[in-house]
Amino acid sequence: MTEPEARAQRPAAGPTTVLVIAKEPLPGRVKTRLTPPYTPAEAAELAEAALYDTLQAVRAMPARRRVVVLDGRPGGWLPAGFDVRPQCPGGLDERLAAAFAGSTGPTLLIGMDTPQVTARLLAPALAPGAWDDCDAWLGRAEDGGFWALGLATPDPRLLRGVPMSTSRTGAAQHDRLTAAGLRVRELPPLCDVDTAADAERVAATVPGGRFAATLARLRQGARR
Repeated sequence: MTEPEARAQRPAAGPTTVLVIAKEPLPGRVKTRLTPPYTPAEAAELAEAALYDTLQAVRAMPARRRVVVLDGRPGGWLPAGFDVRPQCPGGLDERLAAAFAGSTGPTLLIGMDTPQVTARLLAPALAPGAWDDCDAWLGRAEDGGFWALGLATPDPRLLRGVPMSTSRTGAAQHDRLTAAGLRVRELPPLCDVDTAADAERVAATVPGGRFAATLARLRQGARR
C-alpha cells in the first residue's frame, strides 16, 4: 500500500481527543477477579485482548488525538497512531482527573474493560456535532460505574472526590456534572469485564474480536 493510499484509509481528524485509561496487562496486576477460574497469566491475556479491541475501535474513529494513559509500559498491543502518557499516582478519581487535566479541548475518556465497544457505539460522542448543545457525555456501566466520560472543557474538579468502584459511581458522576450546570448526553450502558461470567457475556456480543477469540482458546485449552 502506498502512503497516499494509507492516508486515505485513516479516519479524518476530529475535534475530540480520545483518552484510553489502561494498565499494562501483566499477570497478577490485571483482571484479578478472573482468577479463578483463569490463571493470572490467562487473565492477563484476556486483559491484553480487551485492550487491543478497545484501541482498534478508537483507532477507527475520527479524533484530534488518541492517547493511552498508561499504568506501566507499552507493549506490542499498542497500535500506531497513539501517544502514551503515564498515569499519575493516587486513587482512581485522582488518576482520571489528572488524565483530563493533561488534555485541552473536547475530550472523551474510556476504559479498557469494555472490549465490546465499537466505532458505532463511540460515534455519537465523536461526530462533528457531538458537542452542539452538549457539555458532557457519560457512558454508564451496568455494575453502576461508567465506561466513558466526555467533557467539552476538561475540568479535573468534576472528577475529584467522586466515589469510584461502587454501585453508584455512574450516578454520582452524573450528579456532579449536572450540579455544575453541564448539559449531559448519555452513551449506551455496557457491561464491564470483571468476572468470568462477564467475560462470557461480553465475548458473545463481539464474536469476531480478539477478546472473544482469546476466551475461546483458553476455554478450549481448559477442556483438554
